[in-house]
Amino acid sequence: MTRPIEGAGARAPEVARAYVQTLRDIFRALDVSEARMERGNVRADVNLSLRPTPDSPLGTRTETKNVNSFRAVERAVRYEVSRQAGVLDAGGTVIQETRHWHEDTGITTSGRVKSDAEDYRYFPEPDLVPVAPSRDWVEEIRASLPELPAARRRRLQGEWGYTDLEMRDVVNAGAVDIIEATVAAGASPAGARKWWMAELGRRAKEQEVELEQLPVTPAQVAELQGLVDAGRINDKLARQVLDGVLAGEGDPEAVVVARGLEVVSDDGPLLAAIDDALAAQPDIADKIRGGNLGPVGAIIGAVMKATRGQADAGRVRELVLERVS
Repeated sequence: MTRPIEGAGARAPEVARAYVQTLRDIFRALDVSEARMERGNVRADVNLSLRPTPDSPLGTRTETKNVNSFRAVERAVRYEVSRQAGVLDAGGTVIQETRHWHEDTGITTSGRVKSDAEDYRYFPEPDLVPVAPSRDWVEEIRASLPELPAARRRRLQGEWGYTDLEMRDVVNAGAVDIIEATVAAGASPAGARKWWMAELGRRAKEQEVELEQLPVTPAQVAELQGLVDAGRINDKLARQVLDGVLAGEGDPEAVVVARGLEVVSDDGPLLAAIDDALAAQPDIADKIRGGNLGPVGAIIGAVMKATRGQADAGRVRELVLERVS
């Protein structure tokens, strides 16, 4: 069987995606383009050829035209690797051609055959003359450049206190910009990463979209984390608030008010719910009084259910212990 990808080449689809993302980041850093692929500011042509071993010459390549998202770049590379490998394994020949990517089906189809090098405009261009910039000019231009993406990522990692693994995941998810904006809006780096990389990352994956395409802003995520930090909602309620934000119900504060999701902070309703839970499970109070604190969790769970998850679990535990002491 033909094995077109070995060693580092096995990650070719991911590397291709990261390469285009890096170019996007450079374009934005230089302020030459918004570099939004979905708007056509940047398009990628996926040129791919296979070889049986790393030491073998590359085979015939295909060119998949105008791929317009990072995810599509990765998928197109993955598909073409599989397709070409299948052709070669069957004893066939890969045709040098342009191909078209189909997002809906995740496949490429044949476009135009390019059998000659001239079709790729490899011939010399007589109107282009050699350019030999002086070293001084090159250094002058280099000194005028803004902070480039790699240096920026190192700086942000230090400021945010992320581990190498955490920062790698953020970069791979294309979340550097949105996390930076979320932190600038007032969230802690840990809080920003938690929401974008976990809850929102899961939703983006389910919907097969990029993080920045989700209908939620960095300012809204920062506001959501602020409500958690203030004790007005817990993480479970915050996920419900996020549902409302993504559904277009407004900013987190408005969703909390409209859905009545604020944490119950009045001890009165909590004590009533605790008494009901203890009455329903009378043996638990005796176990707790005897020093067995394991069953406290059952009471806390019952109170959380009675309050629709709006109780502060820590405060409930304190009240339970006080009640049975």
